[in-house]
Amino acid sequence: MLDVAVVGAGPYGLSIASHLRASGIAHRIFGTPMQTWRSHMPQGMFLKSDGFASNLYEPSGTVTLARHCAEHGVPYADLGLPVSREVFADYGVAFQRRCVPNLEPVDVTGLEQEPGGFRLTLATGESLSARRVVLAVGIRHFAHMPKQLAGLPPALLSHSSQQPDLSVFAGREVVVLGAGASALDCAALLAKAGATVRLVARAPKIEFHEGPGGKTRSLLDRIRAPWSGLGPGWRSRLCTDAPLLFHAMPERFRLLVVRKHLGPAPGWWTRAMVEGKVAFHLGQTVIAAAERDGRAELTLGGADGTRTTLAADHVIAATGYRPDMAKLGFLSPSIREAIRTAEDAPVLSRNFESSVPGLYFVGLAAANSFGPVSRFAFGAGFTARRLARHLDGRWLPALARRRPMQEAVSFADAA
Repeated sequence: MLDVAVVGAGPYGLSIASHLRASGIAHRIFGTPMQTWRSHMPQGMFLKSDGFASNLYEPSGTVTLARHCAEHGVPYADLGLPVSREVFADYGVAFQRRCVPNLEPVDVTGLEQEPGGFRLTLATGESLSARRVVLAVGIRHFAHMPKQLAGLPPALLSHSSQQPDLSVFAGREVVVLGAGASALDCAALLAKAGATVRLVARAPKIEFHEGPGGKTRSLLDRIRAPWSGLGPGWRSRLCTDAPLLFHAMPERFRLLVVRKHLGPAPGWWTRAMVEGKVAFHLGQTVIAAAERDGRAELTLGGADGTRTTLAADHVIAATGYRPDMAKLGFLSPSIREAIRTAEDAPVLSRNFESSVPGLYFVGLAAANSFGPVSRFAFGAGFTARRLARHLDGRWLPALARRRPMQEAVSFADAA
């Protein structure tokens, strides 16, 4: 029986597998490398995180995005230069080839319990047994679609993760729902492609991130709002530095922080791409949606009780991602029923283990347990080190314990 199976080959799965490989833990890892970033994110978008916070992690800490960009002649900066989706995806694939050469690019289609562990079924028809399974499934399974949009057929409605090529909407009218990075990225890219774009959001104002200023921040600014892998501020710094402390907090507090901290906030670079090019309908809530004469018709409600309608050729819901075990169709019903959840996300131990012994969740699915850092690639460093030590049962070499925040501190101090 195999010791560990890793399901998923995004930043978390690859980082974990690289640590397992360094520890000599018998494992197999399954999935298409960086699939979400290569096939499900809009072409031309940029990451929300800074360059130094957009690494994948292996024990030596040397296979970084900065090194990849230097080797390929790609412009790079720790702070102030957005990282494109294409560069990040290429870096992830290069990381996989160098650090996780044993990746098997096949999907897991079934997972069920058996005596002593789990039985995995692969898309090839192969089945195998593993004592422990790490689910690093990322965000793709958890795309959130508001129920108010249920009246629209698939031809008129899609989630932002389903539209990698927005140029297909050139010359068409498109409504984008949302106020975060995905929504503004989609709106900007649609406008650039020649679509007529309207953005609808419940927020009364779009809270763009501040522009680059890391190199001119005063000492007082850095004390008031220290830099972290999630941006400036003591709350973000605590989230990156102390995920185990977050885990020890009462569940109600943790759920509140995950909902409220680091809310929708597009990158500073999108402001110039949308202002004057995209029509904004802010402070509006979608009440209902229906098909009318082959087009999508949205009924919007304002805070003052007013009602308006918008018609479009297509609606893109850039409405984020929410963990939901029911959406992991490859899990057997008995496993899904046995997973204890809080707001549909698994409740995890300090070692990422769920209520099903031997079954671990990382990434977005772990955010309610370890905090907002788990929603970003930056959290893969802590996760890989912590989980590898647990699965190995002994400490990794000192170099493997180097914390990515040491890099963040040096960048901020140099600012």
